[in-house]
Amino acid sequence: MHPSQLPGSAVPGVPAYVADYLLDTTRAAVNLVRHRVLTRHPGLRVILAHGGGFLPYASHRVAHAPNVWGDRTLDQVLAELRRFHFDTALSSSPAGLPSLLAFADPMNIHYGSDWPFATDDIDYFLAGLESHPLDDTTRAAIDRTNSARLFAGAAFLESGRSE
Repeated sequence: MHPSQLPGSAVPGVPAYVADYLLDTTRAAVNLVRHRVLTRHPGLRVILAHGGGFLPYASHRVAHAPNVWGDRTLDQVLAELRRFHFDTALSSSPAGLPSLLAFADPMNIHYGSDWPFATDDIDYFLAGLESHPLDDTTRAAIDRTNSARLFAGAAFLESGRSE
């Protein structure tokens, strides 16, 4: 799931991708969980772009909101939020990546670059991912294995091509 423009106007002088896209992703994820979409469709897999927006950082605040989740407990809501998959596009910063790794199952994190849109930023965030201390299994999972598992039938992954 990739964000888009919010229905309201952006902050003057600030491109929408700086904050609005992160909010759009978070709002979409919260709505899906609030309406039990992932529970009603257990085979549905959703990748949230850009590290899930604000979701990893704000997950406990979101899950603790009173009168939002019906009869679900904090732990149940957190478990539903953790069912999402996340990509690392523009999210592998010294603050963003630790938050994502603390919240998400590493087997639900996928390499992402946001190419061709963020070509000037790819190297910075790739360096953040490559320099972050990860064990070899987790690094391989994020780099390729998780996506290969998720898209098991995709011919381009099976062939090893990167298109």
